[in-house]
Amino acid sequence: MIKLEKYMEVFPKSLWVTTCNSGSCNGCDIEIVATISPRYDIERLGMKLVGTPRHADVLIVTGPVTKFMTKKLLRIYNQMPDPKAVVCVGNCGASGDVFYKSYNLDGPVDRIIPVDVYVHGCPPRPEAIIEGVAKAVLKLETLRGESRKVGEVQ
Repeated sequence: MIKLEKYMEVFPKSLWVTTCNSGSCNGCDIEIVATISPRYDIERLGMKLVGTPRHADVLIVTGPVTKFMTKKLLRIYNQMPDPKAVVCVGNCGASGDVFYKSYNLDGPVDRIIPVDVYVHGCPPRPEAIIEGVAKAVLKLETLRGESRKVGEVQ
């Protein structure tokens, strides 16, 4: 089991996360909810699930993108403030998995919006989701550092 304390230095500030189920079976969503349960208690590390993308730093997407969800996923992504990161949780979102050639899919998540971190598994364990979000935090910190440098030049 991965020690969650090693991620304490990775989460320097509060990280607000929102989720989008773009067509999954809810297995990945259950594992995401498990990360905020008392066993893993990711909120003590600074990660908080929020209900609106306008307040979120990270978007966690589960499932392959159905035709019904394509425009909605794009709208959610565009509502998030910059800098932002996208974490694709589960095999279905990464490749389509068993639904790959389904008639009602527009494809994996990365065909619709840019994905920064992939968390593989069917469904992935909460430890893997926490590690994926930690990688997204590192990406966000890099982007924030670059934006600070750009601001100094101007």
